[in-house]
Amino acid sequence: MEMNASYTSFVAVGDSFTEGMSDRLPDGSYRGWADLLAARLAAREPAFRYANLAVRGKLIGQIVEDQVPVAAAMGADVVTLVGGLNDALRPKVDMGRVRDHLESAVELLAPSCKRLVLMRSPGRNGPVMERFRPRMEELFATIEELAARHGAVVVDLYGASALADPRMWDVDRLHLTAEGHRRVAEAVWQSLGLPAEVDWRTELPAEAPPGWTVRRAQDLSFARQHLLPWIGRRLTGRSSGDGRPAKRPELLPYGDAPLS
Repeated sequence: MEMNASYTSFVAVGDSFTEGMSDRLPDGSYRGWADLLAARLAAREPAFRYANLAVRGKLIGQIVEDQVPVAAAMGADVVTLVGGLNDALRPKVDMGRVRDHLESAVELLAPSCKRLVLMRSPGRNGPVMERFRPRMEELFATIEELAARHGAVVVDLYGASALADPRMWDVDRLHLTAEGHRRVAEAVWQSLGLPAEVDWRTELPAEAPPGWTVRRAQDLSFARQHLLPWIGRRLTGRSSGDGRPAKRPELLPYGDAPLS
């Protein structure tokens, strides 16, 4: 890969991870790794353009239908595609269909851009991770295979133990904190052949785990505020992204539209 390369445009495709939850700004909107990466790329290219098509809660089939053709038509230098994990975390999923959707996405996006970036997504250490680990690793094996076949870059966030640290995750246990998003932005930046600013894999300082009482209180709060509403949406077929538009739907000069 060309080192210290120049990129004039970037389109981000995906779900809540790419939308930027839970990197919340003071006005209540979300920033996230894609916005952070876009800001850094724009600092190198005055005419830099950016679009973020991601919508929270989307399954890979919805991403392929709604976002991938739009992204391919934009002809950006860099396209990032992160999807499929929402499917893998559902109680029932056809991983063969997930694979087919990913293959369709990569086949359309790879020839449309200068650099296609895929990811092995991070996972939070804990019982949920252990339950779904086989599906996640099946998903990641598909991603590795497609990347090798189509010349895409794979950013291995799953293999970084620092990003599995529960302290890198918001209270909903599904989305990274601001520090987690910052590290993902640095990881993608380096995958594009750009000079490292920090070691994004650095472990957090060791600290004593919270006591039993604190952990139980956290578990109860998590169940009430996040787990039960998530289960409710699954049972009723609803999604947190229903009716929500893309975060930044047009490929515009970086400063011409506000970042959410």
